[in-house]
Amino acid sequence: MFASTEAQFAFAQRRGMKVAGANAVFLNANENPLGPCEAARAAMTAAIPESGRYHDEYGEEFVNLFASQGALKAEYVDAYAGSSQPLSYSVLAFCNAEKPLIIADPGYEAAARTADAMGAKVIKVPLAKDYSHDVKAMVAASPNAGLYYVASPNNPTGTVTNRADIEWLLANKSKGSIVVLDEAYIHFSDATPCLDLAAKDSDVIVLRTFSKLYGMAGARLGAAVARPDLLKKVREQGGWTMCPVTATQAGIASLKDASLVEKRKKINTDARQETFDWLTAKGFAYVPSQANHFMLDAKRPTQTVIAAMASKGILIGRAWPVWPTYVRITVGTPQEMTRFRTAFEDVMRQSQSASYAPVRHSNAAMFS
Repeated sequence: MFASTEAQFAFAQRRGMKVAGANAVFLNANENPLGPCEAARAAMTAAIPESGRYHDEYGEEFVNLFASQGALKAEYVDAYAGSSQPLSYSVLAFCNAEKPLIIADPGYEAAARTADAMGAKVIKVPLAKDYSHDVKAMVAASPNAGLYYVASPNNPTGTVTNRADIEWLLANKSKGSIVVLDEAYIHFSDATPCLDLAAKDSDVIVLRTFSKLYGMAGARLGAAVARPDLLKKVREQGGWTMCPVTATQAGIASLKDASLVEKRKKINTDARQETFDWLTAKGFAYVPSQANHFMLDAKRPTQTVIAAMASKGILIGRAWPVWPTYVRITVGTPQEMTRFRTAFEDVMRQSQSASYAPVRHSNAAMFS
């Protein structure tokens, strides 16, 4: 199958990289260093004896709870092992040689990978000056689009596309096309959620994941939200998905913790803002973000900076070709961000001619 995940992109970059120190800091895959909350961990442990059975009723319980909290009908929600899977299935369902995929640049690469593999055209549209998705340019990019992919907050920039622009896109898009709205990082931000657009039967598929704020990247749980006919078309591309019993139980426990989102949002916001204040004081440029990651302008080829940071035990994210001097940084714990700042300032002091083996950015290896 064509699905790509954040983990695969991170692992592809990490191959062949020399990382110094046994206590490496991982700021390269937009994971939440806090991991699952205590209630989720307890639920996962309790679910282990049940993992020998298929237990579809746990997935049904998760869907029903997710739907009730989002003011949705249960038939408008499908559970998946993360959100990259339904993203790729959506591209397969709605794009073809005549119906291109329209994405932002820079943006999360998984949808484009799928389109490339199936022979569908990919049209990349630069972000607007405020780093939001330029929805008018996206609509103008093709009269026959199959799918528009909008991530808000965006990966890699962490910037938000406002609700009004998303509604404009839905009202002005190509006839018969679909908007996939990726809200993987919505809980970290002040953006207006858009699950209600799916509930109103708009031509939209909203994606959610428990990999980010909920800290379940390795457990694999997510959801696709849309009217039933759209979910059916997505489901037909990969068949029915059963999520791990431990993951669904952890997801249920996480959703039942009413204080979890705000508590973790504040932890991330505080650590991110402390780093932004430091970067500003040191004169380093970055893109303001509302997510658990941000783009930092190293003012030099990013692959050399990535390698230099790895030599100090700090793994940072990958680069995007359209922004050759920028690198994505995941927000870690306060202690991890302190180590990041120390290492980054040291790397920036060094001569650009310092000898570090450049990291090969191409992710082609993971498909070989």
